[in-house]
Amino acid sequence: MSLFPSIGAVIFGLVLLVWSANRFVDGAAATARIAGMPTLLIGMVVIGFGTSAPEMVVSAISSLQGNPGLALGNAYGSNITNIALILGITALIAPIAVHSSVVKKELPVLLGVTLLAVFQLVDGEISRADAWVLLGVFFVLMGWSIWVGLRSRADILEADIDVKLGGNPMPLRKALTWLVVGIVLLVISSRILVWGAVAIARSFGVSDLIIGLTVVAIGTSLPELASAIAASNKNEHDLALGNVLGSNLFNTLAVVGIAGAIHPMQVEPEVLQRDCLVMGLLTLGLLVMATGYKKVARINRIEGLALVSIYFGYTGYLVLQVIGAATGK
Repeated sequence: MSLFPSIGAVIFGLVLLVWSANRFVDGAAATARIAGMPTLLIGMVVIGFGTSAPEMVVSAISSLQGNPGLALGNAYGSNITNIALILGITALIAPIAVHSSVVKKELPVLLGVTLLAVFQLVDGEISRADAWVLLGVFFVLMGWSIWVGLRSRADILEADIDVKLGGNPMPLRKALTWLVVGIVLLVISSRILVWGAVAIARSFGVSDLIIGLTVVAIGTSLPELASAIAASNKNEHDLALGNVLGSNLFNTLAVVGIAGAIHPMQVEPEVLQRDCLVMGLLTLGLLVMATGYKKVARINRIEGLALVSIYFGYTGYLVLQVIGAATGK
């Protein structure tokens, strides 16, 4: 069987997924702004949710179709990609200075959530009970974000988000149109992407998990990469970091929670020993770099290079496993 239809489906699905996610974010943010939602709250909740929409829809469809490994790999792979590749590239372009108190408060929360994810995998599965715990924590954090967004009107992150949203608001009719079109195309593109990814995995004899950790994770993280580079070019460093933190929180709690609630997962030991270890160490390293050992909290170019090197080292190891599986070695 030719691989070309499967590869074509993955490429087309990813392109349509990224485009529809951007339209969804634009429509949702404009609608929220017209409704009078505070700017900081739009950035933390609406845009954070929107940039994680690809992972959420892909993982939900994967679980519905009986491929929970793809869902888990997508979530954890996206987290690793967000920190190591996206923040690494962004820091190489320009060091990421961290001023926002909101961002600094989110970092230890993300580390705690990551440790919760690791703890749940010790028994080798994500049950429906585990999934509902993740979703419960997610809704608590959303409540906290709303409370912070309503109170922290003077945070520097608000100014960055104001610039991102632009001075000319989108008309309500257009905003609602993009909101609906974005959601519909997200679902369609995700179904195409999942079909292609599963077909490729079966052709090479590798697990859905590996495909989720690599191809799908990179593809669904493209909105975060575009947002981070654009924010960095405008010196909106807190927005670049805040988008990644928000996305990782959504991935770890909502994406895995939704997938696990739909279809409980048996988790391979490698996920805990390899993927969660890398994800946890990267999250800890990010916390140290952004808040810890320096007088000026920032991620410099040397640290950015280290992050990118870790990403390519990790991905290279996964690729070698794929080659080994394909050749029977």
